[in-house]
Order: sequence, then structure tokens, then C-alpha cells
Amino acid sequence: MLAAVLARGARRGVAVSLSCSSWAAQRTAAASTLVVSDPLVAGAVPPATLSVIAAAQQLGDESVTLLTDGVPSEPVPDCISSILVMGGGKTAESVAAAVQSVAKEHSYSHILTSANKFGSNFAPRLAALLDVSPVTDVIQILSEEEFVRPMYAGNVLTKVQATDSPLKLLTVRSTAFDKAAVTKSCDNVTELDLPEWTASIWKGESVSKNDRPDLGSASIVVSGGRGLKNGENFGLLEKLADKLGGGAVGASRAAVDAGYVPNDLQVGQTGKVVAPDLYIAVGISGAIQHLSGMKDSKTIVAINKDADAPIFTVADYGLVADLFEAVPEMTEKL
Repeated sequence: MLAAVLARGARRGVAVSLSCSSWAAQRTAAASTLVVSDPLVAGAVPPATLSVIAAAQQLGDESVTLLTDGVPSEPVPDCISSILVMGGGKTAESVAAAVQSVAKEHSYSHILTSANKFGSNFAPRLAALLDVSPVTDVIQILSEEEFVRPMYAGNVLTKVQATDSPLKLLTVRSTAFDKAAVTKSCDNVTELDLPEWTASIWKGESVSKNDRPDLGSASIVVSGGRGLKNGENFGLLEKLADKLGGGAVGASRAAVDAGYVPNDLQVGQTGKVVAPDLYIAVGISGAIQHLSGMKDSKTIVAINKDADAPIFTVADYGLVADLFEAVPEMTEKL
């Protein structure tokens, strides 16, 4: 695997300009792509997987096979030619074993999944089972074997050429690709008869209920940091999010570590990576691990009383003010 570091601009999100040849048209007819879906949500393909499918389309394969944990009851993207249903558990061991079994029966050129907690949980194990080197956190596809991924918390973009195996295993950062449009139902569905994995068993899950949009798919995110001083003051952000149409509320790692909010609200390298249309950072200084999780947002607004806070280096609009005065006033005037 050959890595070449690409120069990146000082500011966030500078596009990498590289020319691609007509490699997509030259792919062999035998080449095909498998996308491993996140667990279905109410019968629908999750937004993160729709972004992975969009990435798969850039590989030049007109037909993509989708591997899911159930039969979708909602429409799927037009490029999905067949759906394989693995059923069974959701542990990394069972998912990796299922994908390995499918890969043995088909000559896939690429296997893609999301770079979120689901994909990152089973992809390393799958790579070991298939004896391939995975390319993780892909944000751009240059050719069928060349990809771009971030390093050092997003401060460097690396062009990776995967040549160690005919099969490429990729995890895709969903925020880097638009979601594929869902346009049709797919009747070519096969329920797989796979051996049951018994070494570990999926017992269930406890999911916290939240009326707000999911951080990873919300178009508006209002996040708070340690500057809010306590968890109760996050109510200021909730009111602002409501005025903006019901956006999601997030937090910096410092706020989570301080116990202000639960860790499922954490935005950053060790939390959730988001790229909403509007990201408002309130009382967040802008630590590098936080910036790596939100600097691809379309528009960034920062509110901080410290004019030298790093968050202003990536912000499109900055307000140097006391958040306890600025946020209520902003909410009132919206």
C-alpha cells in the first residue's frame, strides 16, 4: 500500500484537485461492488449507508449489491441490483463471518461499509478474515484502487493506493459523500442461509429516546462546550435549536468529560463526525479533535468570548461575545 501526502490549505475543507482518467469505463465486466448496510431503520436504508452507496457509484459499477440485516420495506437507490439478507446477530463476529461467506461465493472487486461505529466494529475483523489491508475513513475516490483519507485529525489528506489484493475493503466517511437518491423497490432479494455464530451472542440493546434529529444526519447542529459551565445551561442551546427548526444538539469532548451531557452527543474525532448545512459552536474553544469532527460543515458560526480561540480559524461567521448574553438574544430575534 503506497501513501502520498497531499498538501492541504490552512483553512478547513480545501478540495483536493486531482485528475482522474477514464478508469471507470475500463473496469472489467466481472468487477462488482458489495455495500454492507448499517442496520435498517424502520425498514429503510440508513442515511449513512446511502452515502456509502453514492461512494460505490463513483467506482464506476452500474450495479451494486446491498447486504442488509433485513428486507427493506422502503425504496432503495436505483443502482442496487440485488439485496442479500444476512439476518442473525449484530456483533462484529457475526457480521464479519457473514460478509466473508458472501465474499467467498462472489468475485467482488470492492466491499464498502460506513466508517461509523457499526462499520469500524467489524471491518478490522473482516480484513483479517479476507487477508486484505483495509482503507479506512475514505473521503474521496480517485480510481478503483486510489483513495483519499484524512490523517492527523484531518490536518493532512493522504492519497492511498491499494495494490496488495484484487479485493479492496473500504470504510467510507458518510459526511464526505451526498446521499444516493432512493427511487425504486428491489425485487431481487435473497435471504442467505448462513451458519449461526455462537461464540458471541447478541442479547439486545438499550437505545435512548430523543425527539431531536440524529447528529449524523441533522441539517442544523448547535453544539456547546465547557464554556456553558453546567448541563442545565444546555437548555439555552435547545431553545436556539428549536427556533432554527428543530436542529440537533451536540457537545465538545470537554463538555462530555465534565458530565454536562451524555457521550452520545459528543462531536469530534472520538465522537461523531458531522457535516450539517449549519453548525453553531457555542462556548467551544476549538480543540483539534473537535475541529476534525465538524469542519466539513457547510456554514460554521462560532460564539466565544475569547477572540483568539482556534474555533474562529474554521468559522465562516464569528461572534466574540458572552454566550449567556448572545445566545438568548439570538434566540429572541429569530
